[in-house]
Amino acid sequence: MKISVRFTAAVHTLLCIAYFKKDYRVTSDFISESTGVNAVIIRKILLQLQKAGLVKTAAGVGGSHLAKAAEQITLRDVYHAINEGDEEREVFNFHPNPNANCPIGRNIHRVLDPALLNAQNALEAELSKTTLADLLLQMEEEA
Repeated sequence: MKISVRFTAAVHTLLCIAYFKKDYRVTSDFISESTGVNAVIIRKILLQLQKAGLVKTAAGVGGSHLAKAAEQITLRDVYHAINEGDEEREVFNFHPNPNANCPIGRNIHRVLDPALLNAQNALEAELSKTTLADLLLQMEEEA
């Protein structure tokens, strides 16, 4: 199972914004330094997070700020923001053309789809349990 690297980079981005907001202008270049991800990709992630209402970004050197309290942003929110409009938002994707003349191909969706949907729902339920504030608290405990 693979979830895009953009998800973890987006979480890292949000943590940078929340953690450094008082001391630094948190720009895409600043975030790029922390994540090790190219600033162009960080800007795309910031646009997705902005579109989802999770961040506010001022053009140029204005930096980014959370649009909601860290307690209100869950990992599920980030997952949906990063995968919005993406055909592969679901964790499991099917091979496109199972053979309808084959007894397996003819029935694969009927027998496998419910289990995959349950797994997808379980993932999203688990992501809903963790907020950005939870992660920040864990980081402070380790510091």
